[in-house]
Amino acid sequence: MSRYIVSPHAQGTDEWKKDRLGKATGSAIAAIFATVKSGGEAAARADYRIDLVYERITGESQGIESPTKDMEWGTAQEPYARMAYEMATDRMVQESGFVYLPNVAAGCSVAGSIHDGGRFGIWESKSPKKRTHLEYLLGKKTPAKYIPQIEHNLWITGAQFCDFTSFDPRAPDALQLFITRYERDEARIRAHEAAVLKFLMEVKRDEKSMLDLIAQRQAELEVTTPF
Repeated sequence: MSRYIVSPHAQGTDEWKKDRLGKATGSAIAAIFATVKSGGEAAARADYRIDLVYERITGESQGIESPTKDMEWGTAQEPYARMAYEMATDRMVQESGFVYLPNVAAGCSVAGSIHDGGRFGIWESKSPKKRTHLEYLLGKKTPAKYIPQIEHNLWITGAQFCDFTSFDPRAPDALQLFITRYERDEARIRAHEAAVLKFLMEVKRDEKSMLDLIAQRQAELEVTTPF
């Protein structure tokens, strides 16, 4: 039995957006781990918490930005990145959509799932700017900015590893594809889970406070509104 539920809805549709409402998702999860030197809560973390509260109460998506040219480029290149990865590794990528946990308000959208020697993994693909792609090639490791997202996706899916791919068809043939493997670390996954659950408790607390405030304001309006 799978540990997660697979959304049947295509990415970007209204139904897909509803599946994500009020859930901590991989693409935004880094905000939970944002910090400030003063020791208080980072603005990015507070903003994300309130976004989820608003989503739960209004039923409307919050914080979704319009796609930039770079984002559109990355989306358009994903099928080619997948083919390049499959040819380079002889591993097939099973496309995937949004998946979420049944008892925790958390989910993720992975580019695909893979199997290697009986091990279950996930595939993450990026097609960034040329300069960024070159930085990934020279760095020879999973970019730090994507580790919270990858660990979140490993936690949600239960996968044992993630193959991170950067693809740029504009580069010379030998430099078009970068692949690095990020192995699941159980201690880090447990720490990630604890941080997300703590954050979701704060979301639930704020949701209750806002619902109480709404009820209070409605009661006040009923008293002050003349017949």
